[in-house]
Amino acid sequence: MSKSIKLAILGLGTVGTGVVHLINDNLDELKRRSGRDITITEVGTRRQRDDIDPAITQNSDLMAVAASNNVDIVIELIGGTTLAKDVILQAINNGKHVVTANKALLAEHGNEIFAAAEANNVHVAYEAAVAGGIPIIKVMREALAANKIDWLAGIINGTGNFIMTEMRDKGRPFADVLSEAQELGYAEADPTFDVEGIDAAHKLALLASIAFGIPLQFDKVYCEGITDITLQDVSYAEELGYRIKHVGFAVRRDGDGDKAGIELRVHPTLIPQDALLANVNGVKNAVLVNSHPLGQTLYYGDGAGAGATASAVMADVMDLVRVLGSDVAAKHVPHLSFQPEQLSDTPILRAEQMTSGYYLRVHAFDNPGVLADITRILSDAGINIDAILQKPAHKAGQVPVIILTLPVVESQMNLAIEKIENLEAITDKVVRIRLDELA
Repeated sequence: MSKSIKLAILGLGTVGTGVVHLINDNLDELKRRSGRDITITEVGTRRQRDDIDPAITQNSDLMAVAASNNVDIVIELIGGTTLAKDVILQAINNGKHVVTANKALLAEHGNEIFAAAEANNVHVAYEAAVAGGIPIIKVMREALAANKIDWLAGIINGTGNFIMTEMRDKGRPFADVLSEAQELGYAEADPTFDVEGIDAAHKLALLASIAFGIPLQFDKVYCEGITDITLQDVSYAEELGYRIKHVGFAVRRDGDGDKAGIELRVHPTLIPQDALLANVNGVKNAVLVNSHPLGQTLYYGDGAGAGATASAVMADVMDLVRVLGSDVAAKHVPHLSFQPEQLSDTPILRAEQMTSGYYLRVHAFDNPGVLADITRILSDAGINIDAILQKPAHKAGQVPVIILTLPVVESQMNLAIEKIENLEAITDKVVRIRLDELA
């Protein structure tokens, strides 16, 4: 068997500890699959751990670990976008390959990090950064390499999916479910990244770059959270044959002028009840990819947790171990699937240029002709209605009217909603939620 490959693990939290356990439990399998011995030689941790093999050096100086001559691959699991960035660049500049689960760091600074890796003939692997144990990065970079990806849609944050599932299945309000998610450890004390879609947007930026061969552009992802979703809307969506999910979309739009480009958006979305993606529940993740000529394929599983993430981390380690000692840059798949010099400058569409169907909930006094006025405004804006649901009057004669529309450019919908809200009979702001048939 060839020389031992030496690993450094930076961060011994839930995932880092999971990686240590996985290596210890499956070492024989890892050796048989890679043809190499694999050993952990150093760990970066703020405090000394009694449960770590004494043969492993424990060091609180992460920069020193990243530069150590006793390390071939650095596994970064500390999180954040400051120290983690410095440590990864230190490792790269010292000729170390890097494995990371840090989606925020790569989404925001990946262009710089990948360029440094290419300049130093090393590789940065990041399967664990998106959807935990689901091997979506490998699938898109390798298994779908011969396909043209038209769009993808993903439930890529387990916390948000848990909340939407509980609201639908048990009729529980958002705040109540969020509190339970925090108690169960699904949501942080500050849940902003999860419920406002920022975590999903980090992951979507990575998936979109791989899908379309574009630089990472997290700052251009349109992001909308689920904090304003009500049980009322969840119930009406069900009645109309849809479920509300928090979905990330990356869509290639072909066309002329400002209609051509790529949509990057994370938001609540009505999707058909019988769609596979609509039946991804609890904290599970799933990514639906539509490509040519393959068509639609769905990838489903655990999106977080020690076991799932450790599995993805070690899959990357195994890929690197198999080619270590050779020209890794020549033998490895490019970081973003496309050759670096082939990344395109396809524009990212602004929110008002994006296209989707819509769910509209309008509250109006039960006056004659109100519905006709609303439908006329939509028609004049070139918006086609797919379904209308009018509920019984309540609260001083106010009538909820629910309208589903066919796909329309958002700028047209903005103008129509403004005119609807200016009608004398309208009693409140129009509630809008995007709708996608996933066709």
